[in-house]
Amino acid sequence: MAKIYSKKGLASKDLKPKKEVVSFLLSYSQALKIVKTENKNFEIIAN
Repeated sequence: MAKIYSKKGLASKDLKPKKEVVSFLLSYSQALKIVKTENKNFEIIAN
C-alpha cells in the first residue's frame, strides 16, 4: 500500500480554477466571522 501513495504522477500540478470559483471563495472568506467563547466557536456567515 505504501507504493500507491508514493507515486508522483497522481497529483496534478496544472490546477486552473474558474474565475467564478475564485470569486465565490474570496467572498465567502470575507463574509465568514468566527466568534470564540470560553469553550465554543461560532461560525457566522454575514451575507
